[in-house]
Amino acid sequence: MKLDSSYFLVAHGSRDPRHQFGIEKVAHLLYTRLATLSEGTLSPSDIAARVGSGTLELNDHALHQQLCQFGEYTLSLGLTEVQILPLFLLLGIHVKDDIPAEVAIAQEILGQKVKLNLRPHLGSQKEGLIDWVNREIETVSPQTQWILLAHGSRRIGGNATVEEVAQEVGAISAYWAVSPSLDQQVHHLVRDGHYRIGILPYFLFSGAITDAIVQQVKQLKDQYHAVEFYLTNPLDANQELINLVWNLID
Repeated sequence: MKLDSSYFLVAHGSRDPRHQFGIEKVAHLLYTRLATLSEGTLSPSDIAARVGSGTLELNDHALHQQLCQFGEYTLSLGLTEVQILPLFLLLGIHVKDDIPAEVAIAQEILGQKVKLNLRPHLGSQKEGLIDWVNREIETVSPQTQWILLAHGSRRIGGNATVEEVAQEVGAISAYWAVSPSLDQQVHHLVRDGHYRIGILPYFLFSGAITDAIVQQVKQLKDQYHAVEFYLTNPLDANQELINLVWNLID
């Protein structure tokens, strides 16, 4: 763990205030973890100053501009490295192309005075995500067939981790933006004789999509009267999430 760095959380961005609140809560949890690590060698204000956040989209400034501003701020703290932590679950175009391109632009502008270290994305923490999913599904009857519902990426290989996590926990996958959809997977399960179906939203924070999922599950309950449906919460900003973020750094 680097105590000589600053830390910059990168999320997708949303108009839903719950998304920004979630990012800020993750930043606070990270600050708390760093404070514990410092064992009093740094003041709370010094540690809090080292944690920032930004978004790839729906921001007044491009990500590279946000990174340049935070890089200059990092220098003002007497530090010369920024650890960039992408809060993305899928290995889609944002993680593979967009964020690295923005980091490269920012690094060129900043030059050698501060180093931008792009860490792996959150979804790379497969074992930790499997543990989280298992803890969620263990609270429901073992006779339940689970669907892991992610946003979905159109990029080749972008959904591989979702498929791997689903397979490890004995679930099947469904996607909000690509096929197979939740409707399709529920239809297949009911056709095959499953009447206890659990749905786990593979999302970081509550927002417009998770609200829409709630409504869709209500419609599915009306459509399939003989089926018992269980809907869990997304991962959200909690200690399990900060443990995954911590692994990106440590």
